[in-house]
Amino acid sequence: MNHIVDAQKLRKPVPEALLTSLQALFGNRFSTTQAMREHHGRDESSYDPMLPDAVVFAHTTEEVAAFLKLCNSYEVPVIPYGTGTSLEGHVLALQGGITIDLSQMNQVLAVNAEDLTATVQAGVTRKQLNLDIKDSGLFFPIDPGADASIGGMASTRASGTNAVRYGTMRENTLALTVVTPDGNIIKTGTRAKKSSAGYDLTRVYVGSEGTLGIVTEVTVRLYPQPEAVSAAICSFPSVADAVNTVIQAIQVGVPLARVELLDENGVKAINAHDKMTLPENPLLLFEFHGSENGVKEQAEVVQELANDNNALGFEWATRPEDRTRLWTARHNAYFALLQMRPGARAISTDCCVPISRLAECVLETKADCEANGLIHAIIGHVGDGNFHVQMMVDPNDPADVARAEGVNARMVSRAIAMDGTCTGEHGVGLHKMGFLVEEHGDGAIDVMRAIKHALDPKNIMNPGKVVRW
Repeated sequence: MNHIVDAQKLRKPVPEALLTSLQALFGNRFSTTQAMREHHGRDESSYDPMLPDAVVFAHTTEEVAAFLKLCNSYEVPVIPYGTGTSLEGHVLALQGGITIDLSQMNQVLAVNAEDLTATVQAGVTRKQLNLDIKDSGLFFPIDPGADASIGGMASTRASGTNAVRYGTMRENTLALTVVTPDGNIIKTGTRAKKSSAGYDLTRVYVGSEGTLGIVTEVTVRLYPQPEAVSAAICSFPSVADAVNTVIQAIQVGVPLARVELLDENGVKAINAHDKMTLPENPLLLFEFHGSENGVKEQAEVVQELANDNNALGFEWATRPEDRTRLWTARHNAYFALLQMRPGARAISTDCCVPISRLAECVLETKADCEANGLIHAIIGHVGDGNFHVQMMVDPNDPADVARAEGVNARMVSRAIAMDGTCTGEHGVGLHKMGFLVEEHGDGAIDVMRAIKHALDPKNIMNPGKVVRW
């Protein structure tokens, strides 16, 4: 499915001498078994698997450096791997090569509570970090849904449900330790909150999707746990009413912590999957952070705006277990939607537009899905103009796949025409490469390609992703 390229024609042979050297370096953390290669040759995208020739598990930055020196000397492709939760084909071994799994680099190296920072190895997951720091009164807010690794989140510039209040990995990454393709270890920043010392290398690597080097350590911002947290759900007769409520809340300055949209199809799916009884209409799921009085005031303003937009009901979820159940259901939406069409595969895509154009973009995309007879759902972090479309297709029906890809292409063109972007948080990987010229223009792509050529002259780092060589 989604055979954009014939991967077998691009595969490069891996010299036996390299495999022997890697076996000596990593011992039983080196594998060429079919099962291990299959596990690392797929992600949550709709692409068919593309398997690496071998997999290694790193434990230290120095091991990553030794690994890259070897692979660079033999000019063998390298694919960094965190938890495999990416959605656009980021970890597929397009040209074969060696996957380096960083999941066992999972140490929280330092928590500087007074400075609101933490430094972690790349394999630490967001849930692991929050569990480690929960007694400090702090938390790490970036929540893309999956329990992704911090290194992977930095590499894909992840965001998620809290981005409307706390920003994305771009704003919350202070410094990185990166191993360059030739095996050099560099530090890209410090724990200082700001710097004007030279090129901003941290931002070069945040979002580079493993195409410029391997992130092994990340220093992130932490935040005080809010004094009060409340959540509410509100149903609407139409997607337009729901989205307009969010737009107005943002425009009047309500500091929403989270606000998620589920269209009626998304609500039906999570009701069935999580045994819930939510009204099967377009739904907004809100969360408010702050003081007791502040949270109350925020919610009252939003409730008033919702009522002005024909809200069908505004219900509170004040107990922590109720909030957890709601957000767990939201995070399970991808898997819930797969059950809408048994045997189908999901083509999942996203875009992001200025908040003032959000309703228009969502409604036109939804109409396009319906006109093409696609079983679909629209779910979005609509507080920052970002929404996702999940379309269920028969992987063995090229016409079905083509209809979904057509919707995706038109959605992206629509977003770009609205001065938006082809992806708000999924990243480029394989699936969005074709849209970068449309969004940025040839000149900007030439600059991106020049950076790639300068930092990875042998094109070993996750080749075939983000920009074409």
